[in-house]
Amino acid sequence: MLSRLTRTRALLLSGLPVLALLGVAAFAPLPFTLARPGSTSDVLGKHKGQEVITISGAPVRKTEGQLRMTTIVATGPRVDVDLGDVVDGWFRADRAVLPHDSVYPPGKTDAEIEKRNLAQMRESQNSAVAAALDHLGKSPEDVKVTLRLADIGGPSAGLLFALGIVDKLDGDGAGGDLTGGRTIAGTGTITADGKVGAVGGVSLKTQAAGRDGATVFLVPKDECSQATSELPDGMRLIPVTTLNDAVSSLRALERGAKAPSC
Repeated sequence: MLSRLTRTRALLLSGLPVLALLGVAAFAPLPFTLARPGSTSDVLGKHKGQEVITISGAPVRKTEGQLRMTTIVATGPRVDVDLGDVVDGWFRADRAVLPHDSVYPPGKTDAEIEKRNLAQMRESQNSAVAAALDHLGKSPEDVKVTLRLADIGGPSAGLLFALGIVDKLDGDGAGGDLTGGRTIAGTGTITADGKVGAVGGVSLKTQAAGRDGATVFLVPKDECSQATSELPDGMRLIPVTTLNDAVSSLRALERGAKAPSC
């Protein structure tokens, strides 16, 4: 039988490799990306001195309130994330730990990633224009829409672009401002036929929206549960599946009527 001293030495020796591995893991790069709340931009206003939405070929009215698209900021594709970063991210409400490949496609250079993100933004803008004009019953041959927010990549601003176009044209016959004078934020991809899709990172985006004064947040319906996890106090979540849903809900809020809620 081993003596108590011998057993103690054995335990200490067996623990050394584990401690060594933990020490290495603490500083070794891990396949994760850290994200935090990013900037927001009012699609009804200006960006870098230029109107975000410019329309010709149809009357455009002056809008009130704000429609703020939201973003998240992630560590760069070549930035190493270690165990300390990951643990810190898990315990902070304003951080998210994401699989690296879910944010950055594997095997792509930085230039290729940037090109992909900007292409997604352009496609999103084209879909937003098509969805908004279809909602309003207007022909793209008669109404020309230019969107200027090209330095923010990805497809997640599609819903807000479409709402901004609808609000400026006021072509649904309802009259009045879609925002009701409020600061409204949101996120969601959009297809040319007006379907709204999930985007990810919504709990961080609601925080960005609350920081910048939004009291209402439009969220793809499938992401309601994620959006409620870190919801700022006093912010109302409205689930949407289509552009029509979003417009109807905002009109209901404007009238003081009941609107859907997560």
